[in-house]
Amino acid sequence: MLIGYARVSTEDQKIELQTDALEKCGCQKVFIDRISGTRSERPSLKEALAFLRPGDSLVVWKLDRLGRSVRDLVNLAGELEKRGVHFKSVTDSIDTSTPAGRFFFHVMASLAQMERELIVERTQAGLAAAKRLGRVGGRKRKMTDKKIEAAKKLLRDGLPPKDVALNLGISIPTLYRWLPATGNSSFA
Repeated sequence: MLIGYARVSTEDQKIELQTDALEKCGCQKVFIDRISGTRSERPSLKEALAFLRPGDSLVVWKLDRLGRSVRDLVNLAGELEKRGVHFKSVTDSIDTSTPAGRFFFHVMASLAQMERELIVERTQAGLAAAKRLGRVGGRKRKMTDKKIEAAKKLLRDGLPPKDVALNLGISIPTLYRWLPATGNSSFA
């Protein structure tokens, strides 16, 4: 059985181009999502995957309708293969029920693995270079040592924490994070 899946990112986009193509290629049932491809929760895709049985094919109009990243596509194709379900993309001429289609996905899996490893290498090299230059990762601190001392002085002088935070250009939670209440008001 051919099961179609179509997706548009917004309610304003037209789905008919996809659904017409899926019906023309013989899909008996078409599941539709109107949600961004970057969202991991796509209810109709989940429903389509649950509906598929061994020997069925999941058919999409184009690969990008199914997932945004190569990794996601390869993972999904691997999951389908384990279940004995084939995958087809109409405009990309991909069909994993053929040896060439399966080969394509194995090549893609290798490329995705290499991409992950290169990202890790580049990240580690960048962090090491930054460390050699004396840089520390993360955002710049809002509370400098001068601000901490100023906050302590203002609080000792009796200024309410809300006004101290406003005066220093920080939030009240930031003030309390750096100067937690100790039970006394000396803030020394």
